[in-house]
Amino acid sequence: MLEEISARIRENFEAKDSIREQGLKISREIVRECRTASFALHGQDFEKADKSIKTAGQALEKLEVLFKGHADIYYAGFVEHAHQEYSEVSILGNLLKEEEKIPSPEELKVEYAAYLNGLGDVVGELRRHVLDLIRKESFEKAEVFLGIMENIHAVLMDFDYPDAITGGLRRKTDVSRSLIEKTRGDVVNAIGQKRLEIAMRNLESRL
Repeated sequence: MLEEISARIRENFEAKDSIREQGLKISREIVRECRTASFALHGQDFEKADKSIKTAGQALEKLEVLFKGHADIYYAGFVEHAHQEYSEVSILGNLLKEEEKIPSPEELKVEYAAYLNGLGDVVGELRRHVLDLIRKESFEKAEVFLGIMENIHAVLMDFDYPDAITGGLRRKTDVSRSLIEKTRGDVVNAIGQKRLEIAMRNLESRL
């Protein structure tokens, strides 16, 4: 009798282990495609970015099918990480393409906590974009994206719940505040420096 029970458990564990390995492989594919998309977005190669985001989305759908009936593996952590990466790059794509709306967690088919954490990571990517705009002396756009960073932080601040519910969102919120403060200083200093240069040139032209 005990041998039969043991055999059933072993069979179940073997199946779970196989599914878990497949899930890890798909999860790594999602993360890889999301990072490829992120680099493409910063390089303004939106076609390549969209292709990678689409591939990542299709891989996420595979995960959903694969883990159906295996909630214990689904919530082990690596699926949530894939959801975060996908949320981050999908939101970033809409923002950098200056589209009117960003995708919702329902549209992306991701968990709420993963979506919010992905949103928190967008702040860091937007800082990178703002610095690029500063180098191009696109100060007005830099201020616009700084405002978006601040709006994201304000949204995250509203979710004052335990980490067990939010997946560690509080840390992401703290990091985003620090990044915003640095970015605001960079924008203010860059604008001030440019105004000073213009004033100096005007002065030289009158001498």
